[in-house]
Amino acid sequence: MTIPAERLDQIAHRFAELEARMASGTLEGAAFIQASRDYAELEPVAKVAAQVKAAREEMAGLSDMLADPEMKAMAEEELAQIRATLPELERQLAVAMLPRDSADSKPAMLEIRAGTGGDEAALFAGDLYRMYERYAAEQGWTIEPVSMNASEVGGFKEIVANVTGTGVFARLKFESGVHRVQRVPVTESGGRIHTSAATVAVLPEPDEVDVQIEDKDLKIDVYRASGAGGQHVNTTDSAVRITHLPTGTVVTCQDGRSQHKNKEKAMQVLRTRLYDAQREATQGAEAEARKAMVGSGDRSERIRTYNFPQGRVTDHRIGLTLHKLPEILAGPALGELIDALIAEDEAKRLAAMEE
Repeated sequence: MTIPAERLDQIAHRFAELEARMASGTLEGAAFIQASRDYAELEPVAKVAAQVKAAREEMAGLSDMLADPEMKAMAEEELAQIRATLPELERQLAVAMLPRDSADSKPAMLEIRAGTGGDEAALFAGDLYRMYERYAAEQGWTIEPVSMNASEVGGFKEIVANVTGTGVFARLKFESGVHRVQRVPVTESGGRIHTSAATVAVLPEPDEVDVQIEDKDLKIDVYRASGAGGQHVNTTDSAVRITHLPTGTVVTCQDGRSQHKNKEKAMQVLRTRLYDAQREATQGAEAEARKAMVGSGDRSERIRTYNFPQGRVTDHRIGLTLHKLPEILAGPALGELIDALIAEDEAKRLAAMEE
């Protein structure tokens, strides 16, 4: 996909304007925040655009040198090098210019729930959470549990965590869906392989200004927490349940000893779920188009199988199998799957634009 020269000039001009505004020292508050976001979004595009423009100009200059017998051999050699590298630069620019999900730069709320498989599903949900925890550490992100419902045998019936850092939602958004595991459960005495599942949902976490919630739309209940947590948790009204009356969305949090902190965490989850519902309602055609890419992000869609006897992980959306199950669950190799999903999504969106 070749980007017209006029478009390259427009990108360079817009980037120069942003640089001048950022350096002027006149921007404050919301204007500075918006300019910073625009600059961060345009900077990688402008850099590749400048490389493409320079390569094209060098090609034109070398083509003129072909008429000179003394320079022809050198010009042909350098032209061959540029012709070999320019298509990749053009592709990188086309990818950089693809429309971006406005939520890509946001932190995310990670929700993992045990599905079919009883205790084994809860154990697998725990494995998945630790996988994301280790991957987050590799990326330099911070992951913090917001609420959890631990299983008696280990793992989680449900865990919700906040993940913050650079590019969190952009890299984790394709993880939403049903993750299936095939292995011999620790509770199985006969050595039979069982199939269990856990669901993962990755939701972009909004800024407070993205979602306006009025107090009159909330019903807040406090009650005594249940389950593990110590004498103090179980003998005081520290648990919080918030119901958003217009949508019927219910969020609970009981993990902390402080009713105030539990309320803060519950509101954080509520804002995230309401923001996700707004995005689904407004994206419309874009959401339909994405279903033809690497997946819809629907948490009911089976996306991946972790087969322990064969040591493999298969992502069903792109037909990729890696025989690196231990390394993937340990965190670092998960990046290979995520990179492949992002590359496939970019390739299909590029192809759709060229049609």
